[in-house]
Amino acid sequence: QVQLVESGGGVVQPGGSLRLSCRASGFTFGTYAMEWHRQIPGKERESIAAINYNGQIPSYVDSVKGRFTISRDNAVNTVYLQMNNLKPEDTGKYYCSSTVAMTRYWGQGTQVTVSS
Repeated sequence: QVQLVESGGGVVQPGGSLRLSCRASGFTFGTYAMEWHRQIPGKERESIAAINYNGQIPSYVDSVKGRFTISRDNAVNTVYLQMNNLKPEDTGKYYCSSTVAMTRYWGQGTQVTVSS
């Protein structure tokens, strides 16, 4: 059974940093790409970062390029999202996701609030 469990969200001031983690289980983690998505209130969920199976090919949406870094540690079945220089518009719920055997799986999400 595929499970994705996010952690690391919280409340941070503008300009601050957070590191999100997503622990995966139930599939061969090191052979699948992983993604981070976020849902901002009033907007559709969007993909903001992705990383290929071995961590060598990250990609980002323009709004987070240069501020967020996606990485993974296949030894511990975990994908990370380092978020620096956070802005109020980054506030939302962050989800990790993967498509395994043509089925997309989601974690429960972790809330990030950027506010002074």
